[in-house]
Amino acid sequence: MGDADSPTRTPEGNMLRPLICLALLLPIPACGQTPSKTIPHPERGEIRAQITDPSGAALRARCVLSGLTNSVNISTQTNAQGGWTAHDLPFGRYRLEISRNGFDTQKMELNIDSSDVLVREITLQLQGVSTAVSVVTPTPIGNEGVSIELAPVPVQALTSDDLRNANAVDVTDAMNKRLNGVYVNENANNPFAPDINYRGYTASPLLGTPQGLSVYLDGVRQNQPFGDVVSWDLIPKVAIQDMELIPGSNPLFGLNTLGGAIAIRTKDGSSNQGLTVQSIGGNFGRRSVEGEYGGSNGKNLDWFAAGNYFREEGWRYASPSEVRQSFAKLRWNRDKTSVSLAGAYAINWLTGNGLQDFRFLEKDYSSVYSIPDTTWDHSPTLTLNANHQIGDHWTVSGNVYFRHVRTDTINGDINGDSFDQSLYNLGTADVTALQAAGYSGFPITGNATTEPFPYWKCLARALRKDEPSESCTGIFTNTRTQQNNYGVSGLVSWRTTHNLFSAGAGWDHSGLSYQQASQFGYLNMDGISITPVDAFADGSTEADGSPVDTRVQLHGTINTPSFYLTDTYQRGRWSVTASGRYNRTTVDNIDRLPTDTPARGSLTGTNIFQRFNPAIGGTWRAVSRLSLYANYSEASRAPTSIELGCANPDFPCNLPNALVDDPPLEQVVSRTVEVGVRSPVQDKLAWSAGYFFGQNSNDLLFVASEQTGFGYFLNFGKTRRQGVELDLRTQLTHVTLGSGYTFLNATYQSPQTVNGGSNSSNESSQDGFPGTDGDINITPGDRIPQTPRHLLKVFADYKPTQKLLVDVNVIASSGSFARGNEDNQHHPDGVYYLGSGSTSPYGIANVGAHYTFNSHLEAILQINNLFDSHYSTAAQLGTTPYDDTGRFTPRPFPPVQQDGNSNYPLRSSTFLAPGAPLTVFGGIRVTLSRK
Repeated sequence: MGDADSPTRTPEGNMLRPLICLALLLPIPACGQTPSKTIPHPERGEIRAQITDPSGAALRARCVLSGLTNSVNISTQTNAQGGWTAHDLPFGRYRLEISRNGFDTQKMELNIDSSDVLVREITLQLQGVSTAVSVVTPTPIGNEGVSIELAPVPVQALTSDDLRNANAVDVTDAMNKRLNGVYVNENANNPFAPDINYRGYTASPLLGTPQGLSVYLDGVRQNQPFGDVVSWDLIPKVAIQDMELIPGSNPLFGLNTLGGAIAIRTKDGSSNQGLTVQSIGGNFGRRSVEGEYGGSNGKNLDWFAAGNYFREEGWRYASPSEVRQSFAKLRWNRDKTSVSLAGAYAINWLTGNGLQDFRFLEKDYSSVYSIPDTTWDHSPTLTLNANHQIGDHWTVSGNVYFRHVRTDTINGDINGDSFDQSLYNLGTADVTALQAAGYSGFPITGNATTEPFPYWKCLARALRKDEPSESCTGIFTNTRTQQNNYGVSGLVSWRTTHNLFSAGAGWDHSGLSYQQASQFGYLNMDGISITPVDAFADGSTEADGSPVDTRVQLHGTINTPSFYLTDTYQRGRWSVTASGRYNRTTVDNIDRLPTDTPARGSLTGTNIFQRFNPAIGGTWRAVSRLSLYANYSEASRAPTSIELGCANPDFPCNLPNALVDDPPLEQVVSRTVEVGVRSPVQDKLAWSAGYFFGQNSNDLLFVASEQTGFGYFLNFGKTRRQGVELDLRTQLTHVTLGSGYTFLNATYQSPQTVNGGSNSSNESSQDGFPGTDGDINITPGDRIPQTPRHLLKVFADYKPTQKLLVDVNVIASSGSFARGNEDNQHHPDGVYYLGSGSTSPYGIANVGAHYTFNSHLEAILQINNLFDSHYSTAAQLGTTPYDDTGRFTPRPFPPVQQDGNSNYPLRSSTFLAPGAPLTVFGGIRVTLSRK
């Protein structure tokens, strides 16, 4: 870039015109004074700076110049040679702040009292343990930034060094350890597939989880069109340069930004030169190798490549996973133009054995409910980003991407439809079918003692194609999802001394196909694995005289054109930021079941969702060490194909889903207000305190039905998430200390009746029929499941010498209600209803260390869950066929006459998502070359 902007000289007595321009979000040059050639002034000076890295190489960096005795505020980048100039500056005192992600920020005070040029040569040191950044990028693409102190929300950030110092397995691990307000629900129980939650909003890889956070990687939205899920295993940690967590319903980041946006940027070869290889090994068969290489030709071209291989057997039974990630980027970078082409490829195999009955966890913490439960992800991506500066004030940016995601799953589940059936006594037709198939010696009658895991009736009914869906104790569900996403976006930015205005537009297109097939089976004697039989839920078998068909063959097309505007105006101690975005999403579903399928065509339909979402906020620097912020924002989320096809309470879905024709859903609208007070982020003692209030209208919720994992989507009037966030960080001579506390009150704000068959407070239970299916009534003020009210994080980075770094962090959380306990009224009776219907409070400590032998060799050690605590991060209510001894017992209670029908009560329990026990791993990091 060229010289920094000259201060705009707007007469102090004429403030109306710039305020009108700000309100209209069109601060074009005609709204203020047109920049003109600098006129020499006897009381004005100039600053020239040259920025380098420790090796002496020129370094692009962000320069922020703030007048301490006047209203000058300049924020811009150096040119490709590391040069930066600010001219035509009034005499007075100034603060200059130089920052770049991955390097320690430098601040200095300068005094201009003559017209002589003030020259400074500044060397930025590689970042230590501080996580502070000084600049935030307000839009998904582009590299124009504003001072983080002008952001009207409490932005948090992590750098590649933070991930490295925390010995994080992936980016979610570092977020959980370091970012205030972030907590994890381990519903899948895999380190690469957690539910990341922030302020009660979620970004999850699991279909059926109501999503509320948007995730971007180099300007490309990572929320997949099928369910808005986020596959964290497809984001290569080794390639991450930095990331920002931007709170609130920010409209600039588009759909699904109900509670916040996570913007991740990847490394380049200029800032990450050299070759580094890291090898790790630990308990539970964990081993990994990752490497990165960056370089440049010393002129305009740089390159970066990285890869990661991770394998572990898992701490739970039969829970292996394998992750293979690769990333490469080629960048052409000149004085005012930068073009980069990046590609990523991942082939991952994850096991997520999920929740387990709390009774079995008490006996064996590593136990699982059923197997297999595997996911295979395959994804190549390609992204082109370009930026060009036009003169001193204008910048244009563009983004083009293609992304393919293929996900195959196989789930072996215990079949809940068999729990209230007679599974031991064979009828005449059953015996005949077994004998005709060559079976002999099978029992005609039995019980839970003689046949602890009955299977003969399943075999007989499979041969007869009659009611295997009720007689078989197991079921396999196989799915395949293929998604092709591509899009283009552009951004124009105009920067002056007091103003940054950006206007952008984009178009995203997604084509997807989803297939599902189910096969029946029976539980083996181990009680967790399943043997398949020749019976399928494809219409070839019957139950109660009707075909059983859960097949899905869905094709969907999603188109989303959008445009957005944002403007940040800063004058003296005040700044105001206004923005807005319009989205129009079309979801076009086509049912591709065979023509002879009775339900064919039930999923076909077109849905259109559109909305303009605004936001406005501001900051005020009350004194030099204290500022206030306030912000109001709106965002929306359109229902996805999966949600539109699973919204009927009469036909609950077992996700991956059996889709049916369902009532239409409305898009979710979120409105957020937050206010707070904070110190400058770079102070040695940095702190902040804030209050947030977010309310969703037509919130999309997945309501649990009577089976574990079953449920349906519905629009739920209003939900609310409000609370307080406190943050404190300080840097001493050898230690960095930090702590964050969040109070979160996530509640329903509308009455609603939902299914609660496993909840002791359901209507049937209250009418004297415990153990039978019934509804529960949600009332305003009931807390939303899986959202802890209190969250505390404390960390310390201790560096007694230049060679040793010790990292200690503690995560403490209060308990949360289980899914299925939406009314918060479940109370176990020890007979029909077991478990508390919630998780217990927990606290875990993690310790890590890095020891640097020399510039080429470093040793790494990490101990997670230091005190080997047994804890749970999530819970769900569900029926279970097991008694307290672990014996499979269908029809555990005598029948009851209910509404003229004979029903068999079932036993329900609390299923928990256990956290990993004591985990130890270590290794070495070798730097083979470094420029």
